[in-house]
Amino acid sequence: MNKGIFRILHRFVAPYKKYVVLSIFFHILSAILNLFSFAVIIPILNILFKINETTYQCIPWNFPPASWEAFREFPYVLQNNFFYFINQLIETRGGEYTLVTLGLFLILMTFFKVSAMYLATAAMIPIRTGVVRDIRNQINIKITQLPLSFFSEERKGDIIARASGDVNEIETSIVSSLDMLLKNPILILVYLAGMFFINWQLTLFVFVLLPLAGYLMGWVGRQLKRTSLAGQHQWGLLISRIEETLSGLRVVKAFNAESYIHQRFEGENEVFRKLTNRIFLRQQLAHPMSEFLGTVAIAVVLWYGGSLILTDDPDINASTFIYYLVIFYSIINPAKDLSRASYAIQKGLASVERVDKILHATSTINDPVLPQPITLNDYIIYDNVSFRYDNDWVLRNISLTIPKGHTVALVGQSGSGKTTLVDLLPRFYDVTQGCIRIDGTDIRDATLHDLRRLMGNVNQDPILFNDTFFNNIAFGTPDASQQQVEEAARIANAHDFIVATVKGYGTNIGDRGAKLSGGQRQRISIARAILKNPPILILDEATSALDTESERLVQDALEKLMRNRTTLIIAHRLSTIRNANLICVLHEGQIVERGRHDDLLHLGGYYKKLCDMQRF
Repeated sequence: MNKGIFRILHRFVAPYKKYVVLSIFFHILSAILNLFSFAVIIPILNILFKINETTYQCIPWNFPPASWEAFREFPYVLQNNFFYFINQLIETRGGEYTLVTLGLFLILMTFFKVSAMYLATAAMIPIRTGVVRDIRNQINIKITQLPLSFFSEERKGDIIARASGDVNEIETSIVSSLDMLLKNPILILVYLAGMFFINWQLTLFVFVLLPLAGYLMGWVGRQLKRTSLAGQHQWGLLISRIEETLSGLRVVKAFNAESYIHQRFEGENEVFRKLTNRIFLRQQLAHPMSEFLGTVAIAVVLWYGGSLILTDDPDINASTFIYYLVIFYSIINPAKDLSRASYAIQKGLASVERVDKILHATSTINDPVLPQPITLNDYIIYDNVSFRYDNDWVLRNISLTIPKGHTVALVGQSGSGKTTLVDLLPRFYDVTQGCIRIDGTDIRDATLHDLRRLMGNVNQDPILFNDTFFNNIAFGTPDASQQQVEEAARIANAHDFIVATVKGYGTNIGDRGAKLSGGQRQRISIARAILKNPPILILDEATSALDTESERLVQDALEKLMRNRTTLIIAHRLSTIRNANLICVLHEGQIVERGRHDDLLHLGGYYKKLCDMQRF
């Protein structure tokens, strides 16, 4: 567990060292002030019960001390002169006045002590809020850097759970770790030093119980970590189920599948409940276990301390023993906090493992060490390209040359590799064999930013954001002006329905454009591509899901967009690609036919069969 604690602190707390130093300083100050405030108990008890008749003489003490021996005698001199001052006060002003003075001193010391405690706690706040911010920023950055293949293997809801619940657990763990490594040890060490000064034999009894308590707490903590990891995994599964239900609610209702969804969620929720019960049972074990061990320790100290007082030549008097007990009792709360912190740390370590699955995930698609500039002036060339997912080949030996300004359409049955072929161009995936070159430059030799700057995408399912019309069109073009956005919307046949809304371009379009029709969403997507003004355009079945009227408007917008651009079209409706410069027919990952529309019809092969099926 210790290695895990230091691993968390080193990774997440290092940028906040100055706050750690401040917290340590104020914790030490608070502990010392606490000792001094407790010391008032001894003279108060002596006055009340008249149990100390010792006569004290003032001992001079020079600062700085002249020798090491003088420095070592300082605690004794301080104690002697304190009691001398109290005795003088009693003789000159009386016991009642002295009690009032000591009470005021106790109040003043307590004020300084709690002020130091507050400042120590306040120094922790920038750490816990900053750590949460940093981790979430790291997760967000990593999500945008990882390849699409990573997310095809992970549940979206589980990733959301890691960025929310698991990050909160890490926050709690870090604060507990800092308490365990800073506050509690400081308090315990200062109090133990005071106890050793009072009576070293009595203090040795404390060390007899600490190893036993530490072993018991550690055993429960190790059990908790295993259960916590399973519970957090189950929580991620629940979030995934909720996300799936929200995304597919229309289908759930259409197929009367509500009962199935209910049963599946309730079963998994019950598993989570049982795991949570086990976690909470172990957490709740912390308080009674520490209470029991604390009681055992106090009983031992009372027995041994009492035996020292009852001897003929006692090493400690009754009032000092009570002061000792007060200090010892003050150690119990930090010890309890240590046990509670150990449980929180175990949960945090389990959360770190889950978050690290994202943060430590390696991306196979990275920028080259020595990037080359890339522009499109002549050709895009697929040179004997093959690609596979795991062991399944999706594309085999694809060779294709696309001259600048030409339109190339890809057609074929579902699963023939059309989308994968175009996804290789912006390096959403990297080729397994062969290469793709733009004007002689291998796309893997250019930065991802420079490569994707050349391209604009319009997908079958328009990907829009819960934002305004303006921000969706200007997405990826942060310097776009209002005039440029409006011009792009006009070309995409979107301006009229945008200005008809209440706030025009400032109107929010809802989650994924839920307030818009399919044709309107697609035209916003086209306007976004027009504004980017890329030399290469990728259209992935951009009109296949639209009605006839919407298709006409979208097709008109697409024709404007495609002018003077190099375009790759994944076509579902073959009527939209009659004028393409080249049509490639894919079948089982290979190009089996290529040519213009009329030429392919005359061949009487796959393309003609596809056309005949659509006419039918």
